[in-house]
Amino acid sequence: MRVALLIATLMLTAAPLHAQPIDAKTLARIDRILKKTPLIDGHNDLPEQLRENYGLKVEGLASGTETWKPKGLMTDIARLRAGRVGGQFWSVYIDAGIHGDEAIRQTIEQIDIVTRLVKAYPNDLELAATANDVVRIHRKGKIASLIGIEGGHQIGGSLAALRQFYRLGARYMTLTHFNTTEWADSATDDPKHDGLSPFGVIVVREMNRLGMLVDLSHVSPATMSDALDASRAPVIFSHSNARALEDHPRNVPDDILKRLPANGGVVMVNFFTGYLSEPYRQWSASRAAEEARLKSLLVGQPDKRETALKEWEAAHAPPKATVGDVADHIEHIARVAGYDHVGLGGDLDGINTAPKGLATVAGYPLVFAELIRRGWSDANLAKLAGGNVLRALRGAEATAAAMKDQPPSLETLAK
Repeated sequence: MRVALLIATLMLTAAPLHAQPIDAKTLARIDRILKKTPLIDGHNDLPEQLRENYGLKVEGLASGTETWKPKGLMTDIARLRAGRVGGQFWSVYIDAGIHGDEAIRQTIEQIDIVTRLVKAYPNDLELAATANDVVRIHRKGKIASLIGIEGGHQIGGSLAALRQFYRLGARYMTLTHFNTTEWADSATDDPKHDGLSPFGVIVVREMNRLGMLVDLSHVSPATMSDALDASRAPVIFSHSNARALEDHPRNVPDDILKRLPANGGVVMVNFFTGYLSEPYRQWSASRAAEEARLKSLLVGQPDKRETALKEWEAAHAPPKATVGDVADHIEHIARVAGYDHVGLGGDLDGINTAPKGLATVAGYPLVFAELIRRGWSDANLAKLAGGNVLRALRGAEATAAAMKDQPPSLETLAK
């Protein structure tokens, strides 16, 4: 009864939620697929928004958060339901410039936001620690909630902290964020290690021992390659796209995509316009150049600089991405790596621009409708939805079981 009522409600609200309607036959097909296989998103930054803008509070997230002040949110329970989300990795991100003990403390506070969030909405959310948990929770009609750490700086150089984060529920860790760390090169910073340092290899192997997924979003290609060499378990890219289509350093090159079948890994496609659209990337570079030019010309005149930059933006509208661009990245990854190696990681509440219809967690059915239009089978849509990441998580769990007799690493990061 509850499911039937939910479907009826979603049919009535499909147009405003998704910005364009999905026909009833296609929507019914999507619902059939997602009833059997949970739609698992790899990355949502709601905890960061709650920390930065709302004093760590988790109340009031049932619906209507798009109108919150000072900043509307892309996520609430009603829109998660409208988007057919069955599992969500909640990011416990902290700024990449924070290190050491302070990084550990702030990460614990972020984990606390997730656990309190789940407790506040027991009819809709439930914490998951394993792939079987995700399946069980989805069958109950709830959204399985998992935790992902977005940056190796968050362990403060301590493998003990890594182990305790796993104990608190973290099931993946992104090896870097925007900055290169003491042991791994970032995609968006100058390299220091040509990939992973020896300690970085130890971190990957300790994650394998624990059963924590190694996340390679944000890392340099050399770090991707080194991690694939080091990892005994499948890796993920929790929110990344195909570099062949958009030459942003955050995206995944084809030579790495070609290695995923041997590893079993998954690239979960990001909805950020800046990682989807090459024209947008070029526009963004031009805007940055204009901003630098104005800063040089109008020294000490911030008001004039701001006005001039707004005038430039008004004359140079940013290119827009579409649901079709998301589908293009998904299909490229599927062509190069295979249908077994692609998923969804919208990066919602962590981005400031997305294709029309995909700027909230309600929009996922649009992606499935576009792929159905392109001829995708139910089996491959189920893999994309969550089947692939469940397989990767089970692979990490199996690796941990095979390594259960290995003692915890006592290596320390050289000062």
